[in-house]
Amino acid sequence: MSWIPPAAASAPEARLQRSLLGLLLALLLLLAAPSAPAWAEFSGIDYTLTNQNEQDFSGQDLAHTSFAGVQGRRARFAGADLHGAIFTQAAFPEADFSGADLSDVLMDKVDFSGADFSGAVLRGVIAAGSSFAGAIVTDADFSEALLDRSDQRALCRDASGTNPITGVETRLSLDCG
Repeated sequence: MSWIPPAAASAPEARLQRSLLGLLLALLLLLAAPSAPAWAEFSGIDYTLTNQNEQDFSGQDLAHTSFAGVQGRRARFAGADLHGAIFTQAAFPEADFSGADLSDVLMDKVDFSGADFSGAVLRGVIAAGSSFAGAIVTDADFSEALLDRSDQRALCRDASGTNPITGVETRLSLDCG
C-alpha cells in the first residue's frame, strides 16, 4: 500500500491510514517509554499488610517504601525520610512523625488520630479520606497537600509555628486564612 495524500484518499483508505499511523505512534511511544512511570517508582521496603505497632523507624531512609494496609499504632518515625512512600488504607494512631519528611506521600484513608507531626514536612501529600483527629501539627508544612476540608478546618484550630526545614508557617501551609 502506498501513501495517498488525505485529500486524494477515499474515506476507507483515509481511515486505514489514520489507524495505521495511530498504531505506529503508539508502538513508538511504548518502545521509547521507560518500563514504569516515575510516579510508580518503588525502591523501598515492602511492609504492606504487616503489623508495625510500636516499631521504631526513627531516622531511617524509608523513601518510596510501602506501608499500605499497615497497623502502626504508636510507631515511631521521628526524623525519618519517608518521601514518596505509600501509607494508603492504614492505621497509625498515636504514631510519632515529628521532624519526618513525608513529602509526596500517598496517605489516603489512613487513621492518624493523635499522631505527632511536629516539624514534619508534608508537602504535596494526598490524604483524602484520612483522619487527623487530635493530631499535633505544630511547625508542620502542609503546602500543596490534598486534605479533606473537614480535616483542614480541624487542623487549623490548633495549627501554629513555622516549619524549621522549609521556613513555611503551618497556618499558611494549611490555608487557614
